[in-house]
Amino acid sequence: MVRCAAVFDLELASASKRYGRRHALSQVDLAVPRGASVGLLGANGAGKTTALRLLLGFAIPTRGAARLRGRDPFDPASRRGVGYLPERLRLPRAMTLARFLRVHGALAGLAGADLAREIESVTETTGVRDRLHEPVDGLSKGLAQRAGFAQALLGKPDVLLLDEPTSGLDPLGVRDARDWISAARARGATVLVSSHVLSEVERTCDQVVILREGRVAASGALGALVQPGESLEDAFVRAVRS
Repeated sequence: MVRCAAVFDLELASASKRYGRRHALSQVDLAVPRGASVGLLGANGAGKTTALRLLLGFAIPTRGAARLRGRDPFDPASRRGVGYLPERLRLPRAMTLARFLRVHGALAGLAGADLAREIESVTETTGVRDRLHEPVDGLSKGLAQRAGFAQALLGKPDVLLLDEPTSGLDPLGVRDARDWISAARARGATVLVSSHVLSEVERTCDQVVILREGRVAASGALGALVQPGESLEDAFVRAVRS
């Protein structure tokens, strides 16, 4: 468990989630301090997306508890100032990118000139400003991922949860995504990144939590987990195979 005396923006307390007979998470403790940048790692099926779903209130723990910004995730107030990019971004049919962002901006509490400025800013940042009047379901995978980042960044969220954020991006897009995450960190946002791309986690996160079969196999600061002469990949393999 990541520990700090600061206020925790993201917490799982002995959280378990079962789907039928399958245990997606078992007794997971996670506490992400305000302003921290944490990478959530694990093999396929390790429970990473389930952990994010519990934190966001998309699923209810079978046991234990989840807290988002110090509140129950089902409390609408907990989601103010929270940006989220899902692993499988489902874009609505026959909706332009401009309309898509206006809807998400309104959900984030933005309106009028503030919303217009935010849309201009995030689309310029993510490189999709010239696609505003195109249907989002017609965008290529890479452009769709950029559009997803744009909606996640609306309103400069204080908490940013990213599930496989570089999926579908070309090398330039991966570099851009790293810059967007670094910029969020620089302004003090709390960032949780779930990813299979260990090199990107190594470059954007200070701390790491490794899940194995729904349980925490290792956690801590990168410098503590990665032994001298190791890469994060070496530390990851050691944790999931030990």
